[in-house]
Amino acid sequence: MADRASTSAGANGTTITAERPDAIRNVVLVGQSGSGKTTLVEALAMATGALTRAGRVEDGTCVSDYDDIEQRQHRSVQLSVVPVGWEGIKINLLDTPGYADFVGELRAGLRAADAALFVISAAAGAAGVSGQTLALWEECASVGMPRALVITHLDAARADFDEMTETCRELLGGGAAESMLPLHLPVYGPKGADGHRPVTGLIDLLTEHVFDYSKGEHIQAETTADQSALIDQARGRLIEGIIAESEDETLMERYLAGEAIDLTTLVTDLERAVARGTFHPVLIAAPPPEGAREGLGMVEILDLITRGFPTPAEHPVSASGLDGARPAPLSCDPDGPLAAEVIRTASDPYVGRLSLVRVFSGTLRADETVHVCGHGPVEERNHDVDERVGAVSVPFGKQQRPLGQAIAGDIACVSKLGHAETGDTVSAKDAPLLIEPWPIPEPLLPVAIRAHGKADEDKLSQSLARLVAEDPTVRLEQNGQTHQLVLWCLGEAHRDVALERLRSRFGVQVDTVDHRVALRETFATTASGRGRHVKQSGGHGQYAICEIEVAPLPEGSGIEYVDKVVGGVVPRQFIPSVEKGVRAQAARGVAAGYPLVDVRVTLFDGKAHSVDSSDAAFQTAGALALREAAATARISLLEPIAEVRVTVSDDYVGAVLSDLSGRRGRVLGTEPTTAGRTVIRAEVPELELSRYAIDLRSLAHGGAQFSRSYTRHEPMPSQLAESIRAQASA
Repeated sequence: MADRASTSAGANGTTITAERPDAIRNVVLVGQSGSGKTTLVEALAMATGALTRAGRVEDGTCVSDYDDIEQRQHRSVQLSVVPVGWEGIKINLLDTPGYADFVGELRAGLRAADAALFVISAAAGAAGVSGQTLALWEECASVGMPRALVITHLDAARADFDEMTETCRELLGGGAAESMLPLHLPVYGPKGADGHRPVTGLIDLLTEHVFDYSKGEHIQAETTADQSALIDQARGRLIEGIIAESEDETLMERYLAGEAIDLTTLVTDLERAVARGTFHPVLIAAPPPEGAREGLGMVEILDLITRGFPTPAEHPVSASGLDGARPAPLSCDPDGPLAAEVIRTASDPYVGRLSLVRVFSGTLRADETVHVCGHGPVEERNHDVDERVGAVSVPFGKQQRPLGQAIAGDIACVSKLGHAETGDTVSAKDAPLLIEPWPIPEPLLPVAIRAHGKADEDKLSQSLARLVAEDPTVRLEQNGQTHQLVLWCLGEAHRDVALERLRSRFGVQVDTVDHRVALRETFATTASGRGRHVKQSGGHGQYAICEIEVAPLPEGSGIEYVDKVVGGVVPRQFIPSVEKGVRAQAARGVAAGYPLVDVRVTLFDGKAHSVDSSDAAFQTAGALALREAAATARISLLEPIAEVRVTVSDDYVGAVLSDLSGRRGRVLGTEPTTAGRTVIRAEVPELELSRYAIDLRSLAHGGAQFSRSYTRHEPMPSQLAESIRAQASA
């Protein structure tokens, strides 16, 4: 096995290396929060000997959920990689957060992986297959990613393996439910005093063997008569499901004719169907008993990963030249051109910026110079540079184990790429390439922030830049209309983690303030105003009088200034001064402090003094005239309207429509999309959308997504406008 994957002992523990891409498997674990993904990763690591006790490496820290924020919040908030070795194969296990707010980390894991394990908790019943799980299943299906299911928590009260399997087949299987079948059945021990029946073993339906895990070891046991009956009921269905996906078209005819299909043929066809992504086996998992090393089902899961899941060579990714040349698939060849993608960025207090990369082609070596390139128009790229690679290492918990080089198909950590951000491409400096990044969900929850103190203000800009570089699902906006600094996040938990990272990792304390929507003001009726600015204080005085008329204009007209002065009552040099004063006051607002738009201001009369009139005096008079006109006119507050597109499961269409109506929304139409889902188009005031990212998730149980785009401003209801004016004057 030394020519496939090997281990070497270093100062920080055992490093698992692979010599060829076909000795690597990259597997992402997907599932909602609490399904048991991290526990499964730790159990697999223990079964392979990578860990000696649950979830701990040699220094006593956790192998997964090791970040300080994860420790405090008791949940995964970032992608972590745990490499293990099994039968000469290096397996990179990618543990992803299960909470919807951190779907950006999950999508990064999908890009880095070649197959997926969907972890489903039997304790949750049908709720264990959430809308988010269904959406991710469909996403994997759209790109042909091989998938298997792992059922956990079978020892919980009311947990039922058969019922959970049928639920998965119904919700995830769709029209191909016969390709989602269990490879094993659980063996239950005697019921305990608490009423629970622990799972103590597995029945292998293909080999018809029974394995006892009650002592934390994979031991073959005698098959009882009851177990034989269970095998007879389920084995035929499994065999038919495997044969239906076989490339041998005669196999089904032979089976139906009564011919016994040999085990080797069944296993081979099963593995090929799994690798093609057309058969989705259901497996069972449970952590090891206290003091034991081997958890229930770990051997079976590891065997499926190494024998059924595809190698990195079967997951091509396209890349293009920096000049926009047509993308071409990359070959997973260690001797090919270097092309790697940064799938996560983090800051380490000792080594600086760490980039977790998936190598798709070539070999990434320590101390070599590479090209780092981001995305977007060439003129806007702030990181399109050559940089020298620092150390290349294998991540394992908080540890970084020296690797030296990472070949095509592998995942590794790289230090000292100071300009690299999540989603960037790392390639050879003399042949730079660009890999199209994975789709990033749009952050739609606004959080307005300001520095807590002067010391924080000095560090805020740099810290926010580092935060956005690490997490591309955070968007930073300096709103020129409301003058607020806004972080756009995916949800409340994502917001809390972003603020906590600013505080604990970058040493910046910020305060959150109410997010302001960019309202505008306009005249609903025509009005006149007189601005009089006359002051005499013994020396050089100030004298300016102007009279204006303000009339409303159609939306989008801005401010139109018209000069109708006759007879020189306002000298020509001061007519632009009046305009300056009007525009300055319009920018400050005339009713509630929001910019005035879509009006025509006509200057038709005024007075000047040969000595005391000045540019500043007429600017002040122009502002006063506009304010007086506003005092006698009806002022409308204009609110921004967004077009919203909500994609939701058909089960929740009625609830979403009702909710949009309650938000003063106007539904423009609905249309069916993929099976069981509908797109709703509506126009909704942005004032009603500040918390919609949170409310929609709750309303549709995580089974909906939405996008928004600005369309126009329009007058808001008078009662709401009066309330906002009252707040502004308070």
